[in-house]
Amino acid sequence: MTDSTTAPTTASRVASTVDTVLDRSLVLGYGRPGLALRRLLPGWPADPPRMDGKVVLVTGAGSGLGLAAAAGFARLGASVRALGRDDGRATEAADAARAAAGGGDVRPVACDVSSVAALRAIVGRVHEQEERLDVLVNNAGVMPDERTHSVDGVELAFATHVVAPWVLTEGLAPLMGRTAPARVINVTSGGQYGQRVPDGDVESARDDYGPKKIYARTKRALLDITAYQAQRFGPEVHVHAMHPGWADTKGVRSWMPVFRALTRPVIRTPEEGADTIVWLGGAPEGVTSTGLLWHDRRPRPVTYAAGPGADAESVRRQVREHVEAVLARHGGG
Repeated sequence: MTDSTTAPTTASRVASTVDTVLDRSLVLGYGRPGLALRRLLPGWPADPPRMDGKVVLVTGAGSGLGLAAAAGFARLGASVRALGRDDGRATEAADAARAAAGGGDVRPVACDVSSVAALRAIVGRVHEQEERLDVLVNNAGVMPDERTHSVDGVELAFATHVVAPWVLTEGLAPLMGRTAPARVINVTSGGQYGQRVPDGDVESARDDYGPKKIYARTKRALLDITAYQAQRFGPEVHVHAMHPGWADTKGVRSWMPVFRALTRPVIRTPEEGADTIVWLGGAPEGVTSTGLLWHDRRPRPVTYAAGPGADAESVRRQVREHVEAVLARHGGG
């Protein structure tokens, strides 16, 4: 006879083992089959509750994960700010998110997140216009074909994936603290597992440029600032990172056509890729921890490699110091 008191424990252990196998397999775990199977396993976290009265800001909201996340939050009743590069793109993003959600309060916010001056301006504007901010989603991403620099002279992927989340989180944390606990969600990439931030060269300026390589390295650096800001803002603002697995976004179609062709049978929809963004933004679990990397509603290892490299404290410190130096060159921290 099966002991009913041990059955849930056995089931949870089996579920945990299956989940781990999926995570390490990549092809199954990062694709649509992994999400579908995890949803069937015991212990799959419940969907987030309604978010009426809460305000959410999503960067890179014009397409892909950002659009899916903005629409997802709007469906839950949140008031969403859809950030696009300029007025036209921001308006298109807000309209698209509202249409995808079947209505809701979605408003455009314009900002070129690769520009320090523009970032500081939008931080000031949000403070002036908003009484609260409950969730910040740092999702905007780029993958230039060749090495490109922002208006501030910063490698463009580093400016977009590292400097922008830093400035927005630092600048908006005081506003978020008014209605604590609040949440920051940094969207990284599973590709970060295959890269390390170079010691002494966090922008990879001395290395040959490769779009996917630099993209992954900057997403790796985003984990470093996630961990730092999670400690810095403590219990008032919970700072998380997540990766979506393999999602069929505009960026993947534009920048990685061969990869998309190979993964087409299993690649996720943007909505499936954004599931954990929306869940972290609304579920109770989003304010019971901080500084973790999530995928499919579960915390994941930040690295599978032993030893130093991207996880060495010296490199994490270099990332922080480099961002601070960039900001100091452009009018202070």
